[in-house]
Amino acid sequence: MAIAEQQTEGTSDRSWHGIVLQTLKRNAVSLIPYVPDRVLTPLIKNLHADPFFTTFATAREEEAVGIVSGAWMGGRRGAVLMQTSGFATLANVLASLAVPYQIPLIMFVSERGTLGEFNYGQSLVCRTMRPVLDSLALEHHTVTRLDELEFIADRSIKQAVTTQAPVALILNPLLTGGKVFDK
Repeated sequence: MAIAEQQTEGTSDRSWHGIVLQTLKRNAVSLIPYVPDRVLTPLIKNLHADPFFTTFATAREEEAVGIVSGAWMGGRRGAVLMQTSGFATLANVLASLAVPYQIPLIMFVSERGTLGEFNYGQSLVCRTMRPVLDSLALEHHTVTRLDELEFIADRSIKQAVTTQAPVALILNPLLTGGKVFDK
């Protein structure tokens, strides 16, 4: 049985998506716009099922960033869920909104473009995502291990809020199991 399958069986609070949900809740991050993604589906379903969260799909990642930014200005914490290719559309909104206006934008990015990816476009975006984050001086962490996820997510959210700066948590296929490709 694959590691990702083992992580989704049993108690959901010890799965990667259960840990993310509990960490968001513990840090009062309750607004969760997202762009639908197969890898993030277990997390999205659990967020929808929990009345603590206001969770809804957006058409584009920039829209989700704008919603979370406005919510922060109104006193509410939010996080955006997306996949790697969606991150490729965000350089302008990060550089012109989130960074200069000190929005503690929390981004959870399911990583594609690596570890057996079939789509060259995904691979290209995967190779450019971290350099873009670095060029904007944004904190980012790639999470590959379940035993590190809670610590990294919790501390990253706290740092984003206290420093009023965006953070990206890149959820590697070693953690999530990635996208399953049909043969």
